[in-house]
Amino acid sequence: MTRTFLFLQGPPGPFFRQLGEALRCAGSNVLRVNFNGGDRFDWRGTAFDFRGRADTWPAALAGLVERHAVTDIVLFGDCRPLHRAAVSVGCTCNVVVHVFEEGYVRPDWVTLEQNGVNGHSSLPQDAEYYCRMAEGLAPIPNLPAVPASFAQRAGEAIAYYGASALMSPAFRYFRSHRPSSLTAETAGWLRRLGRHPFVAWRSKAVLRALDSPYFVVPLQLDSDHQLRVHSAFGNMEKAIREILSSFAAHAPEGPVLLFKGHPLDNGLRNWRKLIEDAATTLGMVDRVRYLECADIAKLVAHAQGVVTVNSTTGTLALAAGVPVKVLGRAVYDVPGIAHRGPLDGFWQAPGCPQIELFHAFRRVLAHRCLLRGGFSSLEGRTLLIEPAVTRMLAARNATRHPGSARTLEAIA
Repeated sequence: MTRTFLFLQGPPGPFFRQLGEALRCAGSNVLRVNFNGGDRFDWRGTAFDFRGRADTWPAALAGLVERHAVTDIVLFGDCRPLHRAAVSVGCTCNVVVHVFEEGYVRPDWVTLEQNGVNGHSSLPQDAEYYCRMAEGLAPIPNLPAVPASFAQRAGEAIAYYGASALMSPAFRYFRSHRPSSLTAETAGWLRRLGRHPFVAWRSKAVLRALDSPYFVVPLQLDSDHQLRVHSAFGNMEKAIREILSSFAAHAPEGPVLLFKGHPLDNGLRNWRKLIEDAATTLGMVDRVRYLECADIAKLVAHAQGVVTVNSTTGTLALAAGVPVKVLGRAVYDVPGIAHRGPLDGFWQAPGCPQIELFHAFRRVLAHRCLLRGGFSSLEGRTLLIEPAVTRMLAARNATRHPGSARTLEAIA
């Protein structure tokens, strides 16, 4: 039976287009739904423009699945409202849903799971499972780093969002999953790029003056669904305030709390001022630092511990044997790997991750749901394509049940 893959939204850039071409060469049918001008810009081949309201999307998708005998849906990130609805429709229609996401383990990996990732993943938080499943799996070899280009990723994002803006009249009901408008994001990025030389100099000065033990808090984007959906916070400010309050009340004298800005932050929030003002109110401003620019892998490798909502930075720390406290839901929040006690006790007694267990965890993930490569360079995408196609074609072929025919009025 010929498989039919329906692509929804992917990361900005050509990855989904290249993956679709590879699946087509392997004998599958490939379709795409465009939700905005950026989707249309990034795709070549058969596609449908969805121009309806969000509440008409599930019925439109079910009709498309029925009319084109869709067996597989492909998407990037499963928390966008349009994608959550697609996962639900896929389950109802017995369609395999392939979900791509940034890698659970950093760097050099991309996640590919069926039906859900992160907090929606079917991966258990059971240490015995990983020990048992890792038996017989080869160790992950030490391979050269996967090239990544911030300039290329930024250029692809600019092209994607520029096309979205230019073609917005054709997709007037589309609403981005991101909390800020395109205009605001653009203004924030321009300001941030203009200030980068000064910010980089200031960060280096902070690092040079850092002569105390420290705990690291990697900030996440307010647009990150791992923060918004898979935690109780909803935004980064609430997490920052909780962490600061706990540190002020329970951390021993000596260590400082080092906040690291996200490299893709748009600059619309002044995180430095927010953190310093909150620390001043708590009487601990001299024990808090903020960095915009730094090598996060080196930073966490020398830390006493890392506190995160659910950033994949936690896996960088664990790989270096540094204890991690997770405040939200993360696949690596496994007993024996991450600290399982309350945050208040972490500052005094963070413990140590069981390195052999973490290595078993990584082997299982690499075998089950990780692909070596990356989205932000030609080399990284080239590494991804062939194993992604192999894994997607090996996924169970959905058994489709006939249903009533549906029209696709919302698809132009």
